Amino acid sequence: MTTQTTSLRTRILLGTAATAVVAAGVAGVVSVNAETPDPAAKAPVSADVRDSNLQQSTHLSIAAATKAAQAALDAAVKENQHVTVAVVDRNGNTLVTLRGDGAGPQSYDSAQQKAYTAVSWNAPTSQLTKRLDTAPRLADIPGTLFLAGATPITAKGGAPIAGIGVAGAPSGDQDESFAQAGAAVLAN
Repeated sequence: MTTQTTSLRTRILLGTAATAVVAAGVAGVVSVNAETPDPAAKAPVSADVRDSNLQQSTHLSIAAATKAAQAALDAAVKENQHVTVAVVDRNGNTLVTLRGDGAGPQSYDSAQQKAYTAVSWNAPTSQLTKRLDTAPRLADIPGTLFLAGATPITAKGGAPIAGIGVAGAPSGDQDESFAQAGAAVLAN
């Protein structure tokens, strides 16, 4: 009888333990499902924003940026100069960089920084270098390069939408004339 009682007792304990394990598993599944709602319930909240809260901006297309960069590079090649041309958008993000045959390694970063500087101040970098006489700390702004060789690209009304920078020619004036040639093709 003792053997049967132990056996019965063991079976009851095992059954109770198994039931507890199954119940814990079910509770875990229910808990996970409660934390992960139905995907349809996660539909984004939409609201019509009033036009007065919106701002539109003009951006240069990749095709136009490429056209301008190629025109600047072609102008440099015509003068037998080995340069790099960079076109950046209004926010300073690089759209296109063309490194000409034989362009020096420093010209890549310099062209981008010149373009960024021109679009940031909406002025050719040859004009901006003169500002350093009265405000020399301008040169400390990260990502800028106050050397002649870049010009902004503007939309109608004069708002800057991009910058084109050239680096690698013997003088900044030459670099800037190539940048202006690139910008000019977009005006036609």
